[in-house]
Amino acid sequence: MSEPRRGLGRGLSALLDEAAAAGEGPGHATREAPIEQIHRNSAQPRVDFDEDGMRRLAESIREKGVLQPILVRPSPERPGDYQIVAGERRWRAAQTAGLTSVPIVLRELDDLEALEIAIVENVQRTDLNPVEEAGGYRALVDRFGRTQEDVAASVGRSRSHVANALRLLDMPPPIVEMLRQGRLSPGHARAVATAPNPVSLAHQVVERGLSVRAAEALGRRAQAEGGRSARPTPGKDADTRALEAELAQALGLSVDIAHKGGRGSLTIRYASLEQLEDVCRRLRR
Repeated sequence: MSEPRRGLGRGLSALLDEAAAAGEGPGHATREAPIEQIHRNSAQPRVDFDEDGMRRLAESIREKGVLQPILVRPSPERPGDYQIVAGERRWRAAQTAGLTSVPIVLRELDDLEALEIAIVENVQRTDLNPVEEAGGYRALVDRFGRTQEDVAASVGRSRSHVANALRLLDMPPPIVEMLRQGRLSPGHARAVATAPNPVSLAHQVVERGLSVRAAEALGRRAQAEGGRSARPTPGKDADTRALEAELAQALGLSVDIAHKGGRGSLTIRYASLEQLEDVCRRLRR
């Protein structure tokens, strides 16, 4: 049975307000802590930090200080130290700015609560890229046995949003990387995901700057053409066709094998110089 909904979708601001209002009792009031006693949480969903944004934040902190305290919990690995629940970006920027201490709010939180709050805070601030967000949801499902309904309730999202986010992680690695880099949106990725050679189509979407609607049309066209080409080719056995499909999936490009009498040819079709360079890099390895 899933645990009761805890309403973490309110976000970190509500939690900090509660902490400041509580005042009395350990672990609630804002305090200063030495920066070296604060450590990141390896389960934190966010892993990518924009360098320019971090530089601007460090300059702001150098001038005005850390305006919002960092939410921490007692460190599970280092007694007497703290582990970040939310605010790693501010903590990193404070180090760059040369600060020796930062304001914190200390709360007693278990692993599940810490992860949920970290996801909520980052999602509400749109700090996570789609892959990081999906990775956070996957951790809640895999590590803590939460259902998609539980996750949706905890982070204040719809169940369909969570389900669609999780599907992104099952896409071919090149598409996942494009999502992580912000070169491809989730809508674009879903538009080409079920078509033949989705990686090739994703590259076309990026290079041509297609809208989601145009990407959907491209995916439908590829599916129709793939359906026609999926008919058995005269003279091609099932093993050859299976090998073509396997290579096409690995490369994200159209592959044709012509084999007869122990010899033949392998044809790889590319749609851009970038795709050709990618194939060349793979071959050089």
